[in-house]
Amino acid sequence: MCFLCFGSVTNTTEPSLRLPKTSLLKLSYRSLLKATNGFSSSNLIGVSGFGSVYKGTLDEGGKVVAVKVLNLEHRRASKSFMAECEALRNIRHRNLVKVLSVCSGFDHQGNEFKALVYELMANRSLDVWLHPSNPRRGEWPTRSLSLLQRLNIAIDVASALEYLHHHCHASIVHGDINTTNVFLDSEMTAHVGGFGLSTLIGEDMTPGKSALIQSFSCFLAVVSM
Repeated sequence: MCFLCFGSVTNTTEPSLRLPKTSLLKLSYRSLLKATNGFSSSNLIGVSGFGSVYKGTLDEGGKVVAVKVLNLEHRRASKSFMAECEALRNIRHRNLVKVLSVCSGFDHQGNEFKALVYELMANRSLDVWLHPSNPRRGEWPTRSLSLLQRLNIAIDVASALEYLHHHCHASIVHGDINTTNVFLDSEMTAHVGGFGLSTLIGEDMTPGKSALIQSFSCFLAVVSM
């Protein structure tokens, strides 16, 4: 059984999960289980401190997606899930990863289950390109990024952060900009994801110096590697 986070959920132990109804696919735990072949290791495409990401193919039109399953044994995973839901609730930008569905409920064994479903990025994370031999990221052909590609990626990331800082209803500080949270689509356009440590800082405030340093540091790191 799975509760979809369209307006609020039946689970009273956590705040209401609010995401736009019309923008989300209606997916259950069972459909995600099937899409990822039982969350098979062969479908694993990424691992983070708060969970694992699996490639999945939905029955609905055969759409290929990325399913981030939270590791709820981690004491901060639920808080990360809530932060990501809140951050993604009202943001839309070409350089942000698009969320397709959110699921919060229980698996077949009655264990709590939380997952976010994203549009799959064909060229995976920037980390895979910069560190192709990293065993945690799976097998990936040895490739390299040209200086122009690195510059374009940095511009894409800067554009996403500028939007989060200055053009959202409430400014958002991402809090975890690194190569594992920058994803590349089929045209090598960069998309920022991984909002588990993000912070909303209010309508009447602007991001502080730390956020600006974060943006500039990301730019330098991508271009110079």
